[in-house]
Amino acid sequence: MSGHILNVAGYRFIALDGRDSLQSRLRSVCNDLGLKGTILLAPEGINFFLAGLETAVISFIDYLERDTRFEGIPLKRSYTEYQPFNRMNVRKKQEIISVGLDHIKPEEFTGEEIDPLVFKSMLDEGRPVHVLDTRNDYELRVGTFENAIDLDIRTFRDFPQAIAQLPESMKDEEVVMFCTGGIRCEKASAIMIEAGFTKVRQLRGGVLGYFEHAGGMHWNGDCFVFDQRVAVSPDLVETDVVVCFACREPLSIEEQASPEYIIGETCPYCIGRNRSTIEREP
Repeated sequence: MSGHILNVAGYRFIALDGRDSLQSRLRSVCNDLGLKGTILLAPEGINFFLAGLETAVISFIDYLERDTRFEGIPLKRSYTEYQPFNRMNVRKKQEIISVGLDHIKPEEFTGEEIDPLVFKSMLDEGRPVHVLDTRNDYELRVGTFENAIDLDIRTFRDFPQAIAQLPESMKDEEVVMFCTGGIRCEKASAIMIEAGFTKVRQLRGGVLGYFEHAGGMHWNGDCFVFDQRVAVSPDLVETDVVVCFACREPLSIEEQASPEYIIGETCPYCIGRNRSTIEREP
């Protein structure tokens, strides 16, 4: 453990009514405890990223689990020396992970999971498997698994069209997909199964779960995260990757050394293009 600020992330797909009341109560509890971060509430479930003193975070989880809908949510934990969030937001959304397909409901149907250690063993043994990265292009640049398939998507809404371009032969071959913390794969696996892929599994806990249980073997680079840390290494420690304030692209140490990188103004990615911000959804 390093640092005195505990960072936690968790999600659950579950039919969620009474969101107005829940939003008010969770906002009040988080403010009372001095927590910062984001809680997303949608008809399909809850997704949260929070940070604060460990006692405060534990108190929040205890409060959350008083609601039986949220008992036992698996948590991703890490520690930092500083608070990685600027404010506390509790927001209502149509989806906790946006893809725009109302009939995809992970609470009712999702793909089979694969344990991180089992996945590592597959890679150790060189077993034939397609490793599919479901994340956005800017996340892949920070790091990904060796030989992972890059769908070259800008947002998760592009995922259904991207998998339609995969070879037809893959539909009967083993596929293991992954994302940052597992949430995107809950929908991605269902979408792939609906599209005819018959041997799809999703990495339990995503990249962060793999780091926690299996280390960094077979991974190249760091892992992009959705807070001020920007990226973490396989030992879950913040790295030197930064985000360009102009276009929100992550920048490696080498890219930060570029003459095109002027803090707060430009970087190699926003030179000569529209500086619209990229979608930040885990």
